[in-house]
Order: sequence, then C-alpha cells, then structure tokens
Amino acid sequence: MSEPSSPLRVLLVDDHPLFREGLAAAVDLDDGFSVVAQASTGEEALIEAARTTPDLVVMDLGLPGLSGIETTRRLLTDRPETRVVVMTMSEEDSNLLAAMRAGARGYLLKGAVREEILHALHTVGRGGAVFSPLMAGRLGSLFAAMGSAPAREAFPTLTTREREILELLAGGLSYRQIAQRLFVVDKTVRNHVGSIFSKLQVHDRAAAIVRARDAGLGPG
Repeated sequence: MSEPSSPLRVLLVDDHPLFREGLAAAVDLDDGFSVVAQASTGEEALIEAARTTPDLVVMDLGLPGLSGIETTRRLLTDRPETRVVVMTMSEEDSNLLAAMRAGARGYLLKGAVREEILHALHTVGRGGAVFSPLMAGRLGSLFAAMGSAPAREAFPTLTTREREILELLAGGLSYRQIAQRLFVVDKTVRNHVGSIFSKLQVHDRAAAIVRARDAGLGPG
C-alpha cells in the first residue's frame, strides 16, 4: 500500500483580504492542500513563490501594479513546474486567452462554489486543466473561430517562450542549440520543455515534434 502523498502547497494571490482569507479557510479544510502563503499584489506573489515554492497558485487578474497575467507569465518563467489557476470576476474572452497563453491551467469565476474550486484545484494538481462552465463554453467558441488561425496560435496554453522553443524543437535543434539560440542555459530550456510536454499531454520529444509539425511548425 502506497504512502499518502503530501498536501499540495498553495499560494493565494488576491488584493481583497476578506475574499483571500475566506478562500484560504476553504482550501485549508481539504487535506489535499496546504495554504503556504498569501499575496495582495503581483510583486508580492513573485516574492512569496520564490520563498515558499508552491505547487499551485490561485491568481486574481485585477491586481494593483503588476497584472495577474504578467505575474503568471513571470512566475512560470521562473518556476515552469508550478500550476496556476486563475480566479477572477472577468468574463472577457481576451483575458481568458491571455491567461491561457501565460500558462494558466484553469480559469474560474469568483462566483464559483467551494466544491467547484476544490475540484478545480485537485484536477490541476493532478496535471489537468479546468474552466468554469461559462468559460469552457466561451473557449469552445474561440477554438472554433481559431480553426484557420496561424500555426503560432495552435497551442494557446503555451507561453510565447514555450511556443518559440517548440518551434525550434520541430526544426530539429537540440536542447543545447536552442539554449545557444535563446541565450539561456540548458536547464532553462529543459524546464520549459517539461512544461510543454505537460501542456500538450505528451511524454517525449518525438511526440511533441509530431504535434508541432501537425500544427504547421518546423520545416515544411
């Protein structure tokens, strides 16, 4: 019989203290999670993420200063293995797509009930993705509209840097060659590649290249 796994470490980011505290209390009641830090701004979130190394981050978009989208992008650049679930009042399609492109794995509206929130966190914690019913419907319509979009839009969950690395992989470059091309170290490339594999739900480089080339990336 396997040993029980440790609770997933959660960072909550929201500029409304009462909402944040209520959410912390709800999440902490689930044995699968442990709230390790809270932040009211994007800048604080980046500091707390570096200090506490969370597995999951619940991110508001309407933060003062650094936006939730940019905070997500920077956080995942530094720690691509972290999983972000957006929780916001915004129903705007542009914010939904921007959150996905920044690397968020989930998008919930703040009216979500506790059971929906915990289900989302468990799903994302296991490597999945989840969206509130309303936003899932929007997403389906957006994907349909994007059916003939350029290849660079084929993988909306990837960040700009991840899409860039995927295209270089599809072009046949090695990790070291990609690192040299992007002026980063090999480990950074490998971290991004791990995130790409997870988001595309593939297990190796060959499968990722097949997905990329099917979308029109790499040599023609």
